[in-house]
Amino acid sequence: MTTTRTRVAIVGAGPAGLLLSHLLEQAGIDSVVLDSRTRDEIEQTIRAGILEQGTVDILAEVGTTSRVHTTGHRHDGIELHFADEAHRIDFPSLTGRSVWLYPQHEVLIDLIAARLAAGQDLRFSTTVDSVEGVDTASPSLQGTDAEGQPFTIEAEFIVGADGSRSVVRPAVAGSATNGFFREYPFAWFGILCEAPPSSDELIYSNSANGFALISQRNETVQRMYFQCDPETDTAALSEEQIWDELQSRVPNTELKRGPIFQRDVLRFRSFVVKELRKGRAALVGDAAHTVPPTGAKGMNLAVADVILLNQALQALLLRNDERPLDRYAETAQKRIWKAQHFSWWMTSMLHLSPESTEFDQMRQLGELRSVVESEAGRTYLAEAYTGWPFQTEL
Repeated sequence: MTTTRTRVAIVGAGPAGLLLSHLLEQAGIDSVVLDSRTRDEIEQTIRAGILEQGTVDILAEVGTTSRVHTTGHRHDGIELHFADEAHRIDFPSLTGRSVWLYPQHEVLIDLIAARLAAGQDLRFSTTVDSVEGVDTASPSLQGTDAEGQPFTIEAEFIVGADGSRSVVRPAVAGSATNGFFREYPFAWFGILCEAPPSSDELIYSNSANGFALISQRNETVQRMYFQCDPETDTAALSEEQIWDELQSRVPNTELKRGPIFQRDVLRFRSFVVKELRKGRAALVGDAAHTVPPTGAKGMNLAVADVILLNQALQALLLRNDERPLDRYAETAQKRIWKAQHFSWWMTSMLHLSPESTEFDQMRQLGELRSVVESEAGRTYLAEAYTGWPFQTEL
């Protein structure tokens, strides 16, 4: 059994955990970051990523490794398609902000490189088995390292940044499921294909056949989704059937087709844990909440949590002031629930529920027209999509 002493133990080497370790280091606070995955697993798991303006600004300040401005793609709007019409929401004219298409695995490649270059104690293939003593001034983690050897990490604070199956969450919330939960009656059938972009910006399409999202990864790879049953077998459809299904839902745009090299079904769930902090432990990112992908809030919401918790930890560990930490949960939840509402709103406005009636479908079209025909409606969508300002004080 080896024992390590650190000020902050961070479980999870995702965007939240890595960014928090960077911000703490800037303040002179050491940390250890642990993740059960290998470095290759983290960096090679392809995931979507729409970054808000504020998130991009923060990532660009992390060392010299961020490629968000050089290989990311700035998007100044999105298109809403419905009733055989196309309407563009222009972000800069409405909010003065934009978003960036920059997949999460690229963000992780940047952050891991930056943290290792800075000498971060970053441990891959490390399993945390238990979290102890969060109600004391000396909480600890026990687990098994990459060589199969047991370890203990003693800290002054523990952060759960380890995703929706967090091992830290039960120590904070009492159980892994103690929270507010909603499961949607549909999912996304997603593909990655070798083809140039079909559109310069993302297309969100409400059609009689169901929802579709036309996105992209780069100049040669496209990412597309269409609404499906959560139990859909990804192998049951031929490539031609997939393309025909997508095209039927985006009649205003001729899709550029190419070989499909990845298929998956993405279920829709919303979750917010009831307790974000207990004693000397707190949760951030997907360990604390998940949102449907329609509103592109996931990683951005994690960054907002980290900014608040970083302030609270600096006050606690540098000035022995617990007041900001006491305000962390209440302050973070305000943004979390705004993001939950926006994600629910975008989802419900664009998707057909299995129980949808003709009235429901006509009401959706009325709602979409209310948005695109109103500057106030377009502004609300643009403000939420590009991101509310981060709170910089607790």
